[in-house]
Amino acid sequence: MKKVLVVDDEPGLRQSLGLLLSDAGYAVTAESDGRKALERALAEPFDLVLCDVRMPEMDGLTFLRTYRTRGGVALVIMMSAYGGEDAALAAMKEGAYDYLPKPFRPDEVVLTLRKAEERERLGRDVAGLRAQLATGPEERGLVAQSAPMRAALDLVARVAEHNTTVLITGESGTGKEVIARAIHRASPRAARPFVGINCAAIPESLLESELFGHVRGAFTGATADKAGLFDQANGGTLLLDEIGEMPVGLQSKLLRVLQEGEIRRVGDQKTRKVDVRVLAATARNLAAEAAAGRFREDLFYRLNVVAIELPPLRQRREDIAPLARHFVARLAQRFGRPLTLSDATVTWLEQQEWRGNVRELENAIERAVVLTDRNELEPGDFRAVPRSTHHAPPTGTLSDVVEAAETQAISDALKAVDGNRREAAKRLGVSLRTLFYKMSRYGLD
Repeated sequence: MKKVLVVDDEPGLRQSLGLLLSDAGYAVTAESDGRKALERALAEPFDLVLCDVRMPEMDGLTFLRTYRTRGGVALVIMMSAYGGEDAALAAMKEGAYDYLPKPFRPDEVVLTLRKAEERERLGRDVAGLRAQLATGPEERGLVAQSAPMRAALDLVARVAEHNTTVLITGESGTGKEVIARAIHRASPRAARPFVGINCAAIPESLLESELFGHVRGAFTGATADKAGLFDQANGGTLLLDEIGEMPVGLQSKLLRVLQEGEIRRVGDQKTRKVDVRVLAATARNLAAEAAAGRFREDLFYRLNVVAIELPPLRQRREDIAPLARHFVARLAQRFGRPLTLSDATVTWLEQQEWRGNVRELENAIERAVVLTDRNELEPGDFRAVPRSTHHAPPTGTLSDVVEAAETQAISDALKAVDGNRREAAKRLGVSLRTLFYKMSRYGLD
């Protein structure tokens, strides 16, 4: 039960607020004098304080200023029948959470306290996320010892509590989905669904139905109504990964959802409201794509309300060692055997380029663990030279050589077509599905 201190020199108001807030589930204490209230507020752990501005002995603003100076942490809401907007501004400057002008309705008081409680809860959640991000490796792989990654994760903590769209950018494998999930977990929507879709992995003809759903008979094979991902994420968060690959025709429909908060299933004549926070991720430069006419400029600005850029692993080498140790510890638990990295291995890992970023590092460590019987990994356990290096051609088993050759061919093809997967698949003479499989297998996705 939350504890509330009511400070007012009017007996009638103290009594009515006491009854009102007790009925609303609060434990209420009342004081008529500012000085006595100050000593009590500092001696007892109150969650909220309702304080009048005009009082004898010590006025409300002096109470608030002194309370804050002496370390008081409860949320303080000021009340007054005088001063209007100027009094409210003065109270806010002194550290008040809110200001209630007298006379006020009973529901206004309760609503203001509920909002204050919610702010306090969100503050704790965000503080918890900040503390979590400031530590070493943890279960979800949010490792941030380098300055650029710490800056990115600090921004994650600050935007999590707000319902705004966020554009997460960075090279493939930098951890964009991990960051999206961290935002969701620290947000007020944490108890609701988190749904993700890779816009590049779904054929254009099916993507609209996947996102918005369809009604029976909308097209051949639509034998029943189907809910889309926006329906599934209702109340929660939807991650649109590889948003830069979304067909232009669908971009206008996505823009409408972001602006109006409503969707229309394929084949339906009616729209329906949805409450979804949209996060978008891309390895492309969307500003350049918009300038070139390949991405809607208005959609880009709508998505780019807050941008979080994740640096590539080669620009945050301080994170390589803790990341590697984190992955090894997780694999040790998974495989039920003690695993460590030798000092030489850590040094060797830190010297590589890791152009596939964190995902490539994780895959390389897992491959090394699987292929060796030793509990302490040595550089020689990484049999194939990582794709990110430009050393001599790899030697080893035939599968190692084939893997290195396929990885290089895929990388070259993607580079030649500016990352366009469909064009790369055509150049390589494989299906788009095969290309996605190999990219994921080799840590290039």
